[in-house]
Amino acid sequence: MEANVVDHTSMWSLISNASIVVQLVMLTLVAASVTSWIMIFQRSNMLRAAKKSLETFEERFWSGIDLSKLYRQAGSNPDPDCGVEQIFRAGFKEFSRLRQQAGVDPDAVMEGVARAMRVAISREEEKLEQSLPFLATVGSTSPYIGLFGTVWGIMNSFRGLAQVQQATLATVAPGIAEALIATAIGLFAAIPAVIAYNRFAARGETLVGRYYTFADEFQAILHRKVHTSDE
Repeated sequence: MEANVVDHTSMWSLISNASIVVQLVMLTLVAASVTSWIMIFQRSNMLRAAKKSLETFEERFWSGIDLSKLYRQAGSNPDPDCGVEQIFRAGFKEFSRLRQQAGVDPDAVMEGVARAMRVAISREEEKLEQSLPFLATVGSTSPYIGLFGTVWGIMNSFRGLAQVQQATLATVAPGIAEALIATAIGLFAAIPAVIAYNRFAARGETLVGRYYTFADEFQAILHRKVHTSDE
């Protein structure tokens, strides 16, 4: 008798005995949670690689190496994870192209360089924001989806009570318990997604800020270079 009670109130028994709607809600939330964790690990590795490659490239950039040589090295062995390298290549490529054209005003050269680097920064910003909308959606909607499953399950439990002559706690408890599991799974999916979203958004903003700082410093170097060579 006791064994049957334990089995009847076990987690798997509650899930398997839930209604189809509640089971679909649970399945949806589990799928969202698994997808979120996959994206969390991918984003974490990508941001870690982006930060490391940024520091490595900045060290090379400020080592005093010739910019033309650095551009050739970056072009021959590009690092797709290095956003600052893409910004440098875009800016120096536009700088070299405009400088080769006769009669181009230095200010026009610098405007072209700034425009090229802004486009490159926008592309890197898009990369950093990948998966964030999904994590935000999971974090904001999962509790409500779980709550829907809970409400539906409790409604079914009370509908079942209407057909019973004598309602007891043992009669209503399993139905309410299986309904509450949906809310628990919703919170389990939402909490990591919200934490990851906030963390990744903050780290992404930090990287973008460093990209803009590098672009400003690089632009200042090119500004001195173009005006010095024209004197």
